Amino acid sequence: MGLNGKSHIPEILEKYEAELLADWLQELKSVSNRRGLLKDVELREECREFLEVLKNAVKQENLNDILSPEWNPVRETLTSISRNRSQKGFTSTETASFVFSFKQPLFSRLRSELQQDGIVLSEEVWLATTLLDKLGLLTTEIYQKAREEVIIRQQEELLALSTPVVKLWGSILVLPLIGTLDSSRTQVITESLLQKIVDTSSQVAIIDITGVPTVDTLTAQHLLKTITAARLMGAECIISGIRPQIAQTIVYLGVDLSDVVTKATLADAFALALSQIGCKIICSSDR
Repeated sequence: MGLNGKSHIPEILEKYEAELLADWLQELKSVSNRRGLLKDVELREECREFLEVLKNAVKQENLNDILSPEWNPVRETLTSISRNRSQKGFTSTETASFVFSFKQPLFSRLRSELQQDGIVLSEEVWLATTLLDKLGLLTTEIYQKAREEVIIRQQEELLALSTPVVKLWGSILVLPLIGTLDSSRTQVITESLLQKIVDTSSQVAIIDITGVPTVDTLTAQHLLKTITAARLMGAECIISGIRPQIAQTIVYLGVDLSDVVTKATLADAFALALSQIGCKIICSSDR
């Protein structure tokens, strides 16, 4: 710190802005952009923008609290940069190095300016280190949140794809289920089925569980809730694909499916659904 208790960092950022930018870009190209995930012009613009908001923030002489209002532009800039890099395939380490790599250029300028006063130099280097460490950790947190949002969105999309509701014939829907049923997936299933019932004014919905490996008490309860909801929307449900092992499990668990129509195969369920809506299958041999 200077004699008046103020940091020299704002002065150095202002005085050597062009040189710092050039040195920083050179450092970044060798550290975090080796794979060419960013064009040089994009990298330069990111550095220029960050250096500009950093220069304005440190002028307020608050280099310890990056959560204060004067640091809002810096945080917003780092948020944009971190999210952009997470989408382009950078790792969290590469993203954090965007800030950490600025240490070397800044420290070099601090040494050249303050080499005559070792105490002040050490204080300024420590202040700069603490500040850039906080900003670097902030980029990592933002990066992780962005990745988590992508993962959650992909999971939701996979859930939607794994629960297709298909209009099989007339006012008959079929919902083929594959894999384990849990609470979150059951909610998606119920919402998809009910929306399709409304959209198509269907009278019968076939829930095929041929692809469900096991049925436990929780799975059976989820199915019953879905069937109840469908009935409230005016559609009857048929469960198909109950294999002998699943039938034995349901009996063993004491799950009451007496009020639910079940069939061994999807074909049997479809034939029953046709009869329920007043349609009849006529084979060529019957003519």
